[in-house]
Amino acid sequence: MEKISTKLIAIFALVLLCNVTWAQNLLQGRVTNGTEPLSGATILVKGTSVGSSTDANGNFSINAPLQTGTLVVKMLGYLTSEVEFSANKLNLGTIVLVESGSQELGEVVVIGKGIIDIADRKTPIAVSTITPLEIQEKSGANVEFPELMKNTPSVYIADQASGFGDSKMFVRGFDQSNTAFLLNGQPINGMEDGNMYWSNWSAMSDVANLIQIQRGLGSSKLAISSVGGTVNIVTKATELNRGGSVRMETGNDGLAKATLVYNTGMVGKWGFSMMVNGWRADKKYALGTAGAGQNYFFSVGYQPNENHNLNFMIFGAPQWHDQNYSKPLVSGYRSNNTILQTPGYDITGEKGNNNYGWYKGEGLSQRTNFYHKPVSNINWDWTISDRTSLSTVLYASIGKGGGTGILGNGPGFTLNGYDANNGTTNWDVLADLNTKLTNGISQGNNGTTLRASVNNHFWYGLVSNFNIEASEYLSYNVGMDLRFYKGDHFQQLVDLLGAQGRVAESSTRPEINPHKRNVVTETYSTNPWEHLFRKSPSLDQRVAYDNSENINYQGVFGQVEYADDQFSVFVQGAMSNQGYQKIDRWNYAEGEKKSKFDNKFGYNLKGGMAYSFVEGQTVFANIGHYSRQPFLDNVFISNTVDFADPEVKNEKIFGLEAGYKFTTEMFDVNLNGYYTTWKNRFTDYGARDYVVGSDTYQSVTYLFTGVGQAHKGLELDFNARVLSNLTLRGYGSIGDWKYDGKSPYRVRDNDSFNIIFEDKNGQDLTGVKVGNAAQTTFGLGAKYFILPHFSIDADFNHFARLYGNVNVDDIIASSLKGEVYQSEKLDSYNIIDAGLSYTFNLKNSQKLKFRGNVKNLLNEDYFSRKDAYGYFYGVGTTWNAGLTYSF
Repeated sequence: MEKISTKLIAIFALVLLCNVTWAQNLLQGRVTNGTEPLSGATILVKGTSVGSSTDANGNFSINAPLQTGTLVVKMLGYLTSEVEFSANKLNLGTIVLVESGSQELGEVVVIGKGIIDIADRKTPIAVSTITPLEIQEKSGANVEFPELMKNTPSVYIADQASGFGDSKMFVRGFDQSNTAFLLNGQPINGMEDGNMYWSNWSAMSDVANLIQIQRGLGSSKLAISSVGGTVNIVTKATELNRGGSVRMETGNDGLAKATLVYNTGMVGKWGFSMMVNGWRADKKYALGTAGAGQNYFFSVGYQPNENHNLNFMIFGAPQWHDQNYSKPLVSGYRSNNTILQTPGYDITGEKGNNNYGWYKGEGLSQRTNFYHKPVSNINWDWTISDRTSLSTVLYASIGKGGGTGILGNGPGFTLNGYDANNGTTNWDVLADLNTKLTNGISQGNNGTTLRASVNNHFWYGLVSNFNIEASEYLSYNVGMDLRFYKGDHFQQLVDLLGAQGRVAESSTRPEINPHKRNVVTETYSTNPWEHLFRKSPSLDQRVAYDNSENINYQGVFGQVEYADDQFSVFVQGAMSNQGYQKIDRWNYAEGEKKSKFDNKFGYNLKGGMAYSFVEGQTVFANIGHYSRQPFLDNVFISNTVDFADPEVKNEKIFGLEAGYKFTTEMFDVNLNGYYTTWKNRFTDYGARDYVVGSDTYQSVTYLFTGVGQAHKGLELDFNARVLSNLTLRGYGSIGDWKYDGKSPYRVRDNDSFNIIFEDKNGQDLTGVKVGNAAQTTFGLGAKYFILPHFSIDADFNHFARLYGNVNVDDIIASSLKGEVYQSEKLDSYNIIDAGLSYTFNLKNSQKLKFRGNVKNLLNEDYFSRKDAYGYFYGVGTTWNAGLTYSF
């Protein structure tokens, strides 16, 4: 009995000891992003295969086989964290993961933290941020990059159905040329016209680590064209942690995409990161919108010591895509929210495209965009002392490509040029007519050929910012912004369509350019890789026009800010000089003619203050004034070296905004109001069949030199963490955007570039609604974790008070009749997008993640915009799905 008791005691003691040992190795903790729990984060005991993951509340527990060691915490879109544990430290508390786009920590080797104008200024602005996780989950090869920002107050995205990369973004009613886009601190709006062509930046969804939309005045220190706002895009840089991923994606209409990502991590003082992918699709949504391309990103980081960080990056997105345009419709184009099909108007249908047809049995588009624009930069961050630092980015880009179109009479002027059944281009008919040309030579409006309008450029620049933390409360910034740009523009032939050649006399001024009579016979590919490395055609193989321009820009900026725990105030200013020169090799008898350099001075001045009267509650107000130089395209008469007459002056922009921010652990809300005036604006509008006396001009442009606009509105957005596994977000914006005052205008013939009419008294535009963007928007989104690794999400968006673009002919007609003109109001519409994610945790912190998205789930029928030529159909239901293996 005694022996049995002794054995029982020994067994009990052994079990107790095992239990004690087990309990000592049970590690517990919670993972958050600083404000909300992170579900599905991977927990791994370093050096072992033991792993777990966080639940819907971010909590985890893991049985560690070691008495001491390191816990590795990883989650896609966040920087990896390593936490030490021991027998005396089993409850690890809250572990905060930092988004990989964050600027606060040095976990990424240089992205130019002193250059990038992320809204870290103490004085607030109206701002919304798109996180790395949202970029990864809601992007896709058939999702336009601007669409990632559509769940934001006062942001409107249109023209997605036009083709891959053809969407347009509006902020507070201002188009892309009047919204500043910055990539790692460098300006990327077109130097000639301020436009953004998203097809050139299709790699952005793959390399962006953070997107921040600063509406209105923003926090940028540069003298940039941010009338509507500033969009800061921060790319990935060389990552400290070794690993990578492989992603396969598919979608509607033959979409396929494959992506490979790999990071070496920091090996000593060096690190390397790369991303490459390829994509293709039969169409975006409508007929004749096929596309294909590749994206690449390479980044090398070097950190010689704790005071210096350097990073070299290059990325590009060579692509081609066919395009779709607006469709003309009769008045009363809708009935019970159904688009009518009226004989003679838009016989192509909702998914039709009269740019497209078949030639010798293969698809061929009148309009194909092709471009390759490699962008590279070197970032250098120098921590001079505890209170001073210098950040500099040196950047360059080479852009080569263009867009195709028709030379000659085209299908619109040719019998049976369009297929009578569906409105597509009947290429075989056009080619047959070319065989009947005299000597097979196309000239003027005799015959049809396919050409490419080429737009090549070389652009380099430097932005540098010196920062001084003068005291705990006072900081200074001073810096410079230099840009140098050269662009070349000409036309070359793509396909003769059965003709033997094309006379190059399609000059804007044939009467003073008699030597442009040579016959062009060479054709050139639209492959973007070939175009990047191929030498430009000789001068005698160019058609229609041939010119270049130089733009030089020098700017300086500075800012001072005082901020304590409750109060902050700042003043910021910038000055710049912009010089323009045009060179023409086509329209002048002497062969080549250069304009003088025209220099224009601009500036901006901004100031603001904020007061935190209670913890988590802040009120703020900002005010600013810009004097912005005109774009080069407005300074000169198109395709000539002649300056516009009268001279185009600087535009004047005034902005005033105020806001209230409320933040708690479970709820964030922002309320903003704004008032922006824009004076002396230059703008133009296209029109057809303009009559002067007995002459009819087929294509003209109205040139307005003094347009005024006034934009005001209210914005609200919120985020709510309702439950541990449910988050809600919402936004709403109401705008009142109108033209204001009279503007003189001229009418220019687009063939001869002669001014055929001038009204110096001006046309009154007061009260006319600004078109192209919905003036009332609101949305609601939710994300729900059904299981720790399984989430679903949905976003609802409502767009209303959407007006067509101004129709100048109608304005003038109304004025002559004594009537008040108003832009056409389009129907409001609703869009629901949905998605789901499921993550499989594998061994050694490896993951397999499925993500699927459906856009326009209910297949809403709508028009997204109206221009001078017709209506843009919206995109119906589309989808994409991808599987990502991370290691």
